[in-house]
Amino acid sequence: MTVSLEQMRRCHFAVDLGAARTRVYVKGAGLVVDQPSVAAINTRSGALIAVGEFAEKMTGRTPHYIRVVRPVSGGTVVDIEMAQRMLRALIGDKVRRTLRRKPFLRAAACYPHDADPLAQRAAIETLVGLGARRVELVDTLVAAAVGCGLPVERPEATMVMVCGAAATQLAVLSLGSIVTAERIPVGGEAVDHAIVQHLRHQHELMLPSQSVRPLQLALSGNGLTAHGPSSTEIHGRDVATGLARSVQVDTAAVRDAIQTPLTAVLDGIGKVLRDCPPDLVADLADRGIMMVGGSALLPGFDQMLREATGMPVHIAERPDVCAVQGLGYMLEGKIEPMVLDPLAT
Repeated sequence: MTVSLEQMRRCHFAVDLGAARTRVYVKGAGLVVDQPSVAAINTRSGALIAVGEFAEKMTGRTPHYIRVVRPVSGGTVVDIEMAQRMLRALIGDKVRRTLRRKPFLRAAACYPHDADPLAQRAAIETLVGLGARRVELVDTLVAAAVGCGLPVERPEATMVMVCGAAATQLAVLSLGSIVTAERIPVGGEAVDHAIVQHLRHQHELMLPSQSVRPLQLALSGNGLTAHGPSSTEIHGRDVATGLARSVQVDTAAVRDAIQTPLTAVLDGIGKVLRDCPPDLVADLADRGIMMVGGSALLPGFDQMLREATGMPVHIAERPDVCAVQGLGYMLEGKIEPMVLDPLAT
C-alpha cells in the first residue's frame, strides 16, 4: 500500500469529496452521508440555507439573492470555508458530537491521482476545520480498487477505472501500489455537456440543468450501442422564442455526440497499457477492467469498452461508493498487508 495501513486503522472517519457527491464513512457506523456536493447560501446574510439533495433541486430555481455553489470542482476543493460548512451540515450534530469526544481525532480522505500539492493541502485544511488533528490522504484509485474487492496486494495485475463526474482515472495496480496510471479530464459532466450542445445546435432546444441524466437513462441498457431505442421525447425551452417545446430526438445522433468525449477515455486506456510491463498486460487479458464511479453506470459504456479493447469489462456491485467503501475497509482493519518472509541464508 502507498499509505500505511496502521495509520489508517487509527483514523475515526473518512471523507470522499467528489465533484458530484460527498460521502462520509464513520468507523463503526458505516456510510453515514451520501449527498450531492452542493450548498445554497443567502448572499444577503451569508447564511447557509440548504445542502445536499435539497440544494441540488434549487439549482436554476432560486431568486437573485440565493446562490447555489459547488465547493468541489474537478475532484478538488476550490472553496475551503464553504466545503467545511457543507460538511458540518451534512454530517449533522449527532455524529459531530460523537467525533468530538475522540481525544485525538484522525481523518482520512481521497484525492485524485496526480493532484498537485495545493489540491492535497485544500483537502487537509477542509478536514482540519472539522476538528481533525491528523489527516491521511489516499489515492482515489487505490481506495476504489480496495472497495470493489480487487486483490491489490497480490503480485498480479488489476486494472481499475474510476469514472467520475469531472475526470476519468485509470490505473494498473500490483503489490498494493500503482504501476502506471493516467488521469483524463473527461467525465460525466463532459458527456452531459456534449448532449446539451447537440440539442442546442441540432434542435434549437435548451435543457433544464437537471434533465440531462434522464436523457441518458432513456437510452436504455444498450444506450451506446445500436440496440437501444430509436428515438426519445425530450422537453425543453426553444432557443428563439423561449417557449416550452418537445422534440423527438434521434438516439443514434445522441450516441454520436457522446462518442466524441468518450474517445479520449479509449486513448487513455491505450496509453496505460503501452506503459505497462508485458507480464502485467498478460494478466489483464484475463482479468480485464473493473469500472467504478457514478459514470460507470452510463448505459452501454461497458459494452463500448469491451468492443473497443477486446478485454473483459466489469462493473462493480456498487460502483458509486467504492472509493469511500475502500477507505472504510482500511479504517476497520479489513485489509491485511502481504507479508514477505525473508529468504533463509
